[in-house]
Amino acid sequence: MFRTFACVALALAAVFPAPSLANDSEAETALGGLALKQSDSISMDSEDLFISRDLVRVKYRFTNTSDRPVEAIVAFPLPDIPAAEFEDNKIFWGDPSQLKFKTTIGGRPIALEIVQQAFFKGKDITTRLATLNIPLNCIDFEKYNEAVKRVAQPERDKLLAEGLLRDDGVNGQHSYMAQWSLRTTITRAQTFPPKASVIVEHQYAPLVGGSVGGGLSASRRNTEWFKKEQRKYCIDKEWLASFDKRVKRTEGGDAYGEIWIGYVLTTGANWKGPIRDFRLVVDKGKPDTLVSFCAEGVKKISPTQFEVRYADFTPKKDLDILIVEWAK
Repeated sequence: MFRTFACVALALAAVFPAPSLANDSEAETALGGLALKQSDSISMDSEDLFISRDLVRVKYRFTNTSDRPVEAIVAFPLPDIPAAEFEDNKIFWGDPSQLKFKTTIGGRPIALEIVQQAFFKGKDITTRLATLNIPLNCIDFEKYNEAVKRVAQPERDKLLAEGLLRDDGVNGQHSYMAQWSLRTTITRAQTFPPKASVIVEHQYAPLVGGSVGGGLSASRRNTEWFKKEQRKYCIDKEWLASFDKRVKRTEGGDAYGEIWIGYVLTTGANWKGPIRDFRLVVDKGKPDTLVSFCAEGVKKISPTQFEVRYADFTPKKDLDILIVEWAK
């Protein structure tokens, strides 16, 4: 079952749609929308996570440590989509149905629900936009823009004054840009039996983000953009040396593409205690591609795969993965 509070998705402003990965967390339906909460009885005994540009698989083992059944809404939150800023070359989600998201509990498929919410300056404005019949998403920009134009002038002026909308139109043609962020969460209802463990598995095709050439080239490394990317993906000198060596063999030195994958790990800390056994495998796809991400104890286990293992792991930050592919 699917429930959406919006049209298909926010606008694309780059070559690829944006990343769509996350970690299970318990949630509740609170005033203002879905809210994540800390579980005081369900532990995450293990998480086995595989990430590539084409496929994500994650297998959890949960245990209800209490002596009673626990009924919960379990949420798989996707990274928030920022406000639409085409000039900043930001990128946004595609249609969540493109994920082809599948979940099984104990090997049995279960129904999922997609919940979308709009936030502005930390406040949930989903109900306000819905009341005005404004789509949360604006990938179908013409439909979205016409919906904004149909809002009564006093209400539209108020949205503009508060900064929720920005009019980028010229010559009397209005072009209203959404200035809120979009939050998409995949949820399920689940009952955890007392003093028992259950296996939950997800599989889906990620909506990766990216760009074509130029951003990592030597001529760009004094820019703030590159320094931000270097911190985000923990790009080191050895990686850059490998990149420079390989890029010299491409036509013009910029015949490469960047692929960005984000994963919300921190919600894995919402269960009781740390993740007792955590395993991550990142597959870069082809032997000659490059990959970089922030992690300790990374071990290469195949020509394309890298493994990380932690015991009693409490995630403090989310995961960002950079893959560089070369033009044929």
